[in-house]
Amino acid sequence: MTLSFEPIGFLKADSKYRFEAPRQSTLAENFGVIHLNGGHNFEQALEDLGGFDRIWVIYTFHLNKSWKPKINPPRSEKKLGVFATRSPHRPNQIGMSCVELEKIEGRRLFIKNFDLLDDTPVLDIKPYVPYCDSFPDSKTGWIPDESQTYILVSSETFEKQANWVKEQTGFDLMSFASVQLSEDPTNRKRKRIEKLAENQYVLAYRTWRIQFSIDNINITLERIFSGYSFDDLAEQVDKYKDKDIHRKYIKNEI
Repeated sequence: MTLSFEPIGFLKADSKYRFEAPRQSTLAENFGVIHLNGGHNFEQALEDLGGFDRIWVIYTFHLNKSWKPKINPPRSEKKLGVFATRSPHRPNQIGMSCVELEKIEGRRLFIKNFDLLDDTPVLDIKPYVPYCDSFPDSKTGWIPDESQTYILVSSETFEKQANWVKEQTGFDLMSFASVQLSEDPTNRKRKRIEKLAENQYVLAYRTWRIQFSIDNINITLERIFSGYSFDDLAEQVDKYKDKDIHRKYIKNEI
């Protein structure tokens, strides 16, 4: 049997790359808009949904083209069956997320705190109903009952630098750091992490570097610096076509 589905709309959001997606929507701090397609009376279909704080969004993992029967999820040291995980690498590329609904305008749903990426095709929308959708006493299998979540704060320097990089390149280093460091921030096997000194580290994003420090469960994002050395920038070879922006960044002492 073959089933065929047509998206009812698409999400527009800032995060475009897989590594920018929060592992769960409860770890996210973002905003986006679901644009439903016209010509299907979706305006009527959305009536009465505005009274719900949360909705289920059924969608497809549009960047994944294959699946794996066993994967190594973030909280596990060994490979597990994909059906025992929330991995996007599934036989059918279907995902579901419970997100916060801010408001509805026409065919647009304004949402926040989600783990979806820009241009995600949406298949269906349903209201979240606590009395039948929440089972807090359920067993969670191999997943620990509690996991350590870190609190991120940004220095003024980091915020200024992150805003400049985003304006110049479109890269959201603030969002990237939040996703990568909110859990298990020093895991070098899964992340491009380098230890500088006691409780001080560097996280790599492409050719950019994010310096941060850890104090108990608090992480301070300190500054952003170029991953190129001065010798690298003196060379004319520009593999990633971004040396000019790094030269500008260093020259202006951002």
